Amino acid sequence: TVRQQIPNSYTVRIVLFLPILVYRQILTMSMSMNMMNRHIPNLLLAVAVIVGSCNAFSANPFVALKKTVSPSFRLDATTSSTSNDLGSSVGQLKKVLEREYISFFDPMRTEFYAEDVTFDDPLTTLDGVSSYQDNVDMLAGRTLMGKFLFQDAGIILHSVTGGEISSDGKSISDIITRWTLKFTFKGLPWKPTARFSGISEYKVVPSPDKPEGVQITGQVDYWDSINILPGGKYKQVDKGVALKDFLNQIAPGGFQAQTAAPEVPYTLLRRGDGYEVRRYPAMNAVQIPYGRRDEGFGTLGAFARGMNPLAPAVMEVSDDEEANKYMLWPLTYALPGSDVAPEVKAAVEKAAEGGQWKKCEILDIPSKDVAVGFFSDASMGPVVRRADRELRAALERDGLVPSTDGDGKVKFAQYDAIFSMGKRRGEVWVELKEDGANPW
Repeated sequence: TVRQQIPNSYTVRIVLFLPILVYRQILTMSMSMNMMNRHIPNLLLAVAVIVGSCNAFSANPFVALKKTVSPSFRLDATTSSTSNDLGSSVGQLKKVLEREYISFFDPMRTEFYAEDVTFDDPLTTLDGVSSYQDNVDMLAGRTLMGKFLFQDAGIILHSVTGGEISSDGKSISDIITRWTLKFTFKGLPWKPTARFSGISEYKVVPSPDKPEGVQITGQVDYWDSINILPGGKYKQVDKGVALKDFLNQIAPGGFQAQTAAPEVPYTLLRRGDGYEVRRYPAMNAVQIPYGRRDEGFGTLGAFARGMNPLAPAVMEVSDDEEANKYMLWPLTYALPGSDVAPEVKAAVEKAAEGGQWKKCEILDIPSKDVAVGFFSDASMGPVVRRADRELRAALERDGLVPSTDGDGKVKFAQYDAIFSMGKRRGEVWVELKEDGANPW
C-alpha cells in the first residue's frame, strides 16, 4: 500500500539512509549509555518500517531539501500571458513563481517548465518536471510517507528579482528567489527542526512558439550556510558538505537551560555560517541603567511583575567602564500587518510614578534586521567581546553591512532563567544597515 502511494523520486530515498547516518553521528558524541539504550530500539523499528516500504528504490539516497508547505492557495488557470512581449512574459513568470511558493506548488504550473528541466540543490540533482513535483509533494505532506516523516513545514519567500531582457531581446538574465525554509523531521525520536535559507537561480529562455512566451530550463539552489563565497556571491560545493550541515542540525542538542520567558517571535532571513540574520517586529519595552546584572534583573523583575515580559533580556555595554550599562526587557511586540507594538498601560503608569521606578524608561522600538552570533559560556566581558568580533568578521566576509562599527559598544542577549542549569543560550546582536545596503 505504501509503495503504491509514494512516487519513485529521490526524495523518498533519504528515509532509508538518514537514520543510519544520524545514529552514526550520535555514536561519536558524548552521550550516556542510558540515552543510547532508549533510542536504539526506535532506530531499529524505523529502519524495519522504512526498508519494508522503500526497498524498491535505488540510486542517490539523499533528499532534495526544497521549499516546504505554506497555506494552500489555488491559482487562476487563465494566468498565462497571451502577449508576445517578452518583458510581459517574464513578469508573468515571476508572478507564477511567487504563487507557486505561496501554494507550495499546488498546483505546479508545468507549462512554464521545459520537459527536460534540471533541478540541482546542495544535496541532490533531479531531472524533469515530474521528478521535481514528486519531490515537493513528499515534503509538503501530500503523500502517505510525507505525512509520516514531516510536520510543521513552512517557507517564507523574501524576494523575486532578476529576469532582465538583453538589449537585443534574445536572452533573459536569471530570475533569483530568496527564501527561508524549515521543517520538523518527526521520524526521529527527538523530532528535530531543520532550517535553511538561501537563493534559487532560475535559468529562463524565450519560447516564442509557446503561449507562455518563456520557459524555465534549469534551477540551482544555494544555502547561505555553505555556499556563500567571501563578498556574498554563491558557489556550489561538494554534496558531502551539505549532508554534514544537515546532520548537524538534526543531531540531539543535549540538556538545555530553562528559558526565562516566552521568546519574541522573529523572521529568519538568513541561517549563515556561524550566524543568523533575523527581522524582529516593533517592540514596546522597558529599559534601565544597571551596575550589576543580577541587580538589573531584580529591578526589572519587580517592575514587570504581572506584565508577562518576554525574552530575551538585551544588554548594552561600553568599553568605557565609567559609562552606563543598559538592560532592556520586551513587553509586547507588533502583530503581523502592524508597525507599532501595543502599549502596556500598567508599565507607562508605573514608570510615571517616579520613586524607585524613576530610572525605568518605556521605549517604542521599530522593526529591525539584526545579525546574531552565538556563545554558550557565561556572559562575561571577554566572552561577549570575542563573540562580537567573530560576528562582525563573518558579516564582513559575507558582504553584509552593520549599521555602525560598534562605537565601542557591545549588545548581547540572554534567554535563560537566572541560576538555571544546562546548556546556556547567549547571543551577540549587531543591527544591520537599512536603505538597500543588505539583501533584504
